[in-house]
Amino acid sequence: MKKQPLISELSRREKLKLLLKHLKPQSLLLEVGAGDGWFSIRLRQRGYQVVTLDLKEPADFVGDIMNWKFLGLQEQSFDVVVALEVIEHVDCLEALCTLCKKNGLIMLSSPHPKWDWLMKILESLKLTQKRTSEHINLIDFHKINLKPLIIKRPLYIHQIGIFINRQKNNCAN
Repeated sequence: MKKQPLISELSRREKLKLLLKHLKPQSLLLEVGAGDGWFSIRLRQRGYQVVTLDLKEPADFVGDIMNWKFLGLQEQSFDVVVALEVIEHVDCLEALCTLCKKNGLIMLSSPHPKWDWLMKILESLKLTQKRTSEHINLIDFHKINLKPLIIKRPLYIHQIGIFINRQKNNCAN
């Protein structure tokens, strides 16, 4: 596993700690945008069953979240859906909600729309991970049409949210 820049590494650990506070034993999780697998590996080490999806291997499902049906994923089959640093790249909230069970948890993280310029500076200073594509779908988590369990704003420039999926479908803004 590739070593992450300082802020990214600290952020990963904070996100894991936050999610673990809200996970139930026997939860089945889907991690979208799993990357190098850091998050899912840590969850598996703690006994959770995790399925990963990413655009490239070594994910369990390789492909685009928007094509989840063609990848063989089933509606409402996950207790928890995690998409860290994904939502700003693709408008996939409805797909995440569809894959998550009703009353399941959806965890998101993303730069805050008003502060993405600062995230670019931190990235250029190699303090955060390099973005994989443009941020074309930045959204304030307070405007997401889901019930928040918790929304945190570390250093005000970033946002982490855990939401309760109260709806079967149609949770997009």
